[in-house]
Amino acid sequence: MNVSPVNDPLELLTNKGNRQASFLSPIWNPFACTLAGFGLAIFVNWGFRKPVMSGIQKHIAFAAIGGGAGYYFDQKRNEYLAKRDAVLRHYIELHPEDFPVKDRKKYADVLESWVPVR
Repeated sequence: MNVSPVNDPLELLTNKGNRQASFLSPIWNPFACTLAGFGLAIFVNWGFRKPVMSGIQKHIAFAAIGGGAGYYFDQKRNEYLAKRDAVLRHYIELHPEDFPVKDRKKYADVLESWVPVR
């Protein structure tokens, strides 16, 4: 029986090193929060009717705080997703009868034949 690992519920929740994260995945949240911090410094200067790039140390500090916050949020998100996957994996291991491995279907088996009516 040729069963694709995609159809196995436990295989979906297991990463055995065969799935690689994209290039932007680990840096997206820190980068976006760094830009948000820099933008916040510009907005604060604009709100106080100062030149938007005055007080460059404030821009650097806000960008650094934003980058740190983005890194922290990324780590917390990864911890949450790992915990969620562990809970789901444990549940599937305890109740294998609720999650049978299914055969892969082709589109030809699912879709009805179509004949255009003119």
